[in-house]
Amino acid sequence: MDQILGQVLRNAVWERLDMLADLAKEADSPALISAARAELPRLTEGWRVMLSAHEPDERGDCPTCSTRWHRCKAPCSVWQVAHDHLVAGGLAHFHDSRRVRRLRGTTAATATPPVQKRRTPASPTGRHALAGGAGR
Repeated sequence: MDQILGQVLRNAVWERLDMLADLAKEADSPALISAARAELPRLTEGWRVMLSAHEPDERGDCPTCSTRWHRCKAPCSVWQVAHDHLVAGGLAHFHDSRRVRRLRGTTAATATPPVQKRRTPASPTGRHALAGGAGR
């Protein structure tokens, strides 16, 4: 049941991101202004909530990414992605290190920028299953 709920939640987030990207590409100025006023505060608050969970503790470790057996020093990958996309304008790419490739599950030969990589479920659920993947 948790897997199904998780997939439904992930699908809903991907669909929302797709809708916002399409809106940014195709909408006229009044629609863009309206969407920006409605969506930008929600997006910035979402980033703030997520980043606060990854704020370093007194030892300089990310409490969310760290485990009992492996400490993750700040800045963790969440803060690095936030900086790359919010401050560097999405132009900066991950540092090509073994650790980052391991986290992304790629090798140097197959590494692709994170923006191009999108996971799709083997057997979709929710609206994606009903629509046959329409809108992707």
